[in-house]
Amino acid sequence: MHCPACGSEENRVLESREVDDGLAIRRRRHCQACSTRFTTYERIEIIHLMVVKKNGNRESYEREKLARGIYRAFEKRPIPVDQIELLISRIEQHMQSIGEAELLSSQLGEMVMNEIMHIDPVAYVRFASVYRSFADIQSFERELTQLKKKQKE
Repeated sequence: MHCPACGSEENRVLESREVDDGLAIRRRRHCQACSTRFTTYERIEIIHLMVVKKNGNRESYEREKLARGIYRAFEKRPIPVDQIELLISRIEQHMQSIGEAELLSSQLGEMVMNEIMHIDPVAYVRFASVYRSFADIQSFERELTQLKKKQKE
């Protein structure tokens, strides 16, 4: 592991702990050369997965792209970052458990929506509005009606 400040490989681990319900390990490190402290994360490598878009194009799965969309839905909501990261890890774990090399973007979108629904209804509607491409107020109303039904169950 290279120090982000000086590039030295001489560092030691000060502390290690599990995060994301055991799906990752957080390590605090200390550079022996410049005394900088930094944090690294170790995660299970997700299988090489291709996402099949609505138009049939295929692209490699990118955690950062998924996270960007989810974080955008939770923007200005009172949800801790740790909870959002755990949500992303649960989605990746579910994708891994499917065991397929390809995943339809619609399947991925539904996984995300199912996870978000249980955390924050406002973020759910925000994500749904982009994912489902709401064209009018009736689309919003239908989605809100379905959300209310699911919350009562």
